[in-house]
Amino acid sequence: MQGKDTTLSTFHQLFAPVSNDYFWQLTAGMGVDKYAKKLNSLQLIKLIAFAQLEQLNGLRDISNSFNDPQFSRVINLESISFSQIARRLRDLSPQFIRLLFSHLTTRIGREIGFENLRNTAGRIYLIDSTIISLCFTQYLWAEFRRTKSGIKLHLRLKFCEEEVLPDKAIVTPARKADKTQMDTLVVEEEEALNVFDRGYVDYKKFDRYCEEGVRFASRLKGNALVEIIAELPVNPDSKVKKEQLVYLGKDGVTKMKHPLRLITTEDTQGQPVIIVTNDFELPAEELSEIYRKRWQIELFFKWMKQHLQVKHFYGKSEQAVENQLFIALITYCLMVMLQLKAGYQGPFLTIKRLIRTCLYEPFTFFVQSLHRKPKRRSYGRHKIDYEGIYQDLVKQVLAGEADYLNDVTYDPLVL
Repeated sequence: MQGKDTTLSTFHQLFAPVSNDYFWQLTAGMGVDKYAKKLNSLQLIKLIAFAQLEQLNGLRDISNSFNDPQFSRVINLESISFSQIARRLRDLSPQFIRLLFSHLTTRIGREIGFENLRNTAGRIYLIDSTIISLCFTQYLWAEFRRTKSGIKLHLRLKFCEEEVLPDKAIVTPARKADKTQMDTLVVEEEEALNVFDRGYVDYKKFDRYCEEGVRFASRLKGNALVEIIAELPVNPDSKVKKEQLVYLGKDGVTKMKHPLRLITTEDTQGQPVIIVTNDFELPAEELSEIYRKRWQIELFFKWMKQHLQVKHFYGKSEQAVENQLFIALITYCLMVMLQLKAGYQGPFLTIKRLIRTCLYEPFTFFVQSLHRKPKRRSYGRHKIDYEGIYQDLVKQVLAGEADYLNDVTYDPLVL
C-alpha cells in the first residue's frame, strides 16, 4: 500500500503536468480561483478527471469518493458536497480549460518530437467531429433536432507513427455544420496536410486554400459536379483505379477557379472512395493510404465514448458540458504523458486499467506492473484428437485392459 509520501504515488505523477508553474500562473492571471473558498481549480480538475477514469455517473458518486481516506488525502480535501462541485464546474471559465488543454498538447508534441517528424507527406492532421445526443428538455441550448438536443465535438488530431494525439477541439451545438469550423481547425502551414471527410467540402474555402498553399485531402460528396480536364496514368496493380485533373462546382455559381486532383481508390472492403486534393506532388497511392488513416480519428472518438465519461454530463449548462469534455481530453493527455514517462509502448487501454488499479500505489510499482511479463502463457485451445482416443480404446479392449470403462465416473476426453 501507499506510504505517507503522496508525491511518490501514481496519482501524483498522473497530475504532475498540471501541478506546475504554468498552471498556477494561468490560474492567477485569469483569476479563476479568486472567489473559490473550498474547491480550487486544480482540485476540481483532479475530481472530474478521476470521475472520467472511474466513469462515475453523477456528482453524488464523485462526492461519495471522499469516503475513501486515501482519495481524500491525495485531493487534500476532507469532503465536498455535490452541489459545490456542480457550481464550480459551471462557473469555471472554459477559456481557462482550453488554454490548459492546448498547453498539454504542445508539451506532448515537444516530448515525442512531433515538430521534428518529417515524412514525404509532411505533418498530417486528421479533422472530424462526433455528435453526443442529449435530453431535449434538459439541454435546450444544445440545438440539434426537433425532439432531441445534442452537442458536436470538432477535433483535430496529430497523426504520427501510427499514433494520434488530440491537438485542437471545439464544442458547438450539434446543428452546426462541420465546415463552419474549418477556419479554426485547418492548419495553414506549408508542411501540414489536412485530412478530413466530405462534411468539410466547401468550394470557396478550397479555392482559398489553393491560393494560400494550404494542403488538404478530402473525400468528395456523391452529388458533386465534376468537370474532367485530364486523365492521368495509374498503376494497374495498385488500389488506385483512376487519377484525374478536375474542376469542381457548377458553372457561374459554385465552380472553383483552381483545378484539383481526383483520385478514385477503394477502402478495406473494396468499396470505391473518391478523394480530392490540391497536393500535386505526392503519389496517388500514398495519398490514398494517408486518407485510409483518417479512420484513426473515428477510433479515437470510439475510445473516448467507451472508456471516459463523455456521454453523461454532470451539469446542464453549456459551460459545464464544455468543461467536462475538455477535462476528458485533458485526462487523455495526462495518460499519454504518464505512458511516455513509464516508457511503455503497449496497448493504451492497459495504461487506463493499471492507473485505476495502482492509483494510490508508488509510481515505481505502476511502472513495474506495466512491464511485467505474464507468468502463464496461453497456447490457445487444444484440438481434441477424437480418432486417436478411439484407436487407443480399441487396442485396450483387444488386450483385455478396458475394465475401467465400466466405471461411470470415467471420461476419456478429460486428459
